[in-house]
Amino acid sequence: MVPAKRLFERVFGSRPTLTARAPGRIEVIGNHTDYNGGTVLGAAIDRSIRVAFRLRDDGEIALVSDFSPEVVRVPGRIVRQEGVAAWANYPLGVLLALEKRGLQRRRGFELAIASDLPSGAGLSSSAALELSSGLVLAKAYGLELDRRDLAIAAREAENEFVGMPCGILDQGVSAFGQRDRLVAIDCRGPDFSTVPTPPGVHFWIFNTHQKHALVESLYSTRHAECMEAVSLLRAFYPGICQLADVDSGQVTAVLGRLPDVLGRRARHVVEEIERVRLASCCFVDGDLAGAGRLLLESHESSRLLFENSTDELDDLVDRLKGRPGVHGARLTGGGFGGAVMAMTDEAFGPDEADAISAGYAARFGRPAEAIHVRTADGAALGED
Repeated sequence: MVPAKRLFERVFGSRPTLTARAPGRIEVIGNHTDYNGGTVLGAAIDRSIRVAFRLRDDGEIALVSDFSPEVVRVPGRIVRQEGVAAWANYPLGVLLALEKRGLQRRRGFELAIASDLPSGAGLSSSAALELSSGLVLAKAYGLELDRRDLAIAAREAENEFVGMPCGILDQGVSAFGQRDRLVAIDCRGPDFSTVPTPPGVHFWIFNTHQKHALVESLYSTRHAECMEAVSLLRAFYPGICQLADVDSGQVTAVLGRLPDVLGRRARHVVEEIERVRLASCCFVDGDLAGAGRLLLESHESSRLLFENSTDELDDLVDRLKGRPGVHGARLTGGGFGGAVMAMTDEAFGPDEADAISAGYAARFGRPAEAIHVRTADGAALGED
């Protein structure tokens, strides 16, 4: 990764005045529970997006990244970018969200972005870009925001400007991450806390390179199906607002009166929320075997009930489960491509990861990139 400072100096010909870093994240468990008002466990990881920033003397906004060759220039009113410049919608959307919260932009700015997060792997490079951009924008324009408010503003940017109906998982984990801890989010607040990861826990990501461009994928369809399920369940349980307001027993009691697809979507979400609660207890107790079983159950539910897995993701989970040193595995992120996460101990290392990737390549004709990640601290100013 080219340092953001160096990229800034090369493109803009001067030194930046502010820098920031925000980590990617693993969704440990809690698949599609966040926008349904549920709970989720995630981990900030030691792969990140870093930005370098400087105010301009005029009103122009200029953005450059190490994953796109063109400088995106916005000379006046902020409008949604299209095509190869669409990545710029993330920082631009954050800027608009911060302006709603009182940021006064009298001058333009230059922003350079560098990443060692693999795009499309389900590690939420988008949220890392939102958080790192938000930090330097708030600092430069004198807007006071705490981490919670910044995470909420970043999610608003993705929902309203980018057009992705995500929950708060990605932004919350990137904001509140801590080394050797998982971030627990009650998305109804949202409220953020942490739980410990037991000693010796390792996380491996297996990137299928089956890109899941979520805005163009079935993610929005699943979101709509969940909202429709709530609407139908309200006839039986008046007053509910989200799937998190019902439990698995209530859903099971009326399954025969719901369309099959909507019943399966609702079952997945409410049962996944219960798995998050159980997994949190397992991590606190140091019960990695119990947590691992819940990860495998989560993936099976995603495969059968929520139908956001793929043959490639299923193949990797099947290869990982039962391997020495592997406690559990599941798809991570929105699904429909992307990556599988494995939770392991020291018995699973690079040789074992290479064997998984080779077996996958024999079937699909391309390797699955194996990435060893560790938990990391959340977004911060002054790092490059």
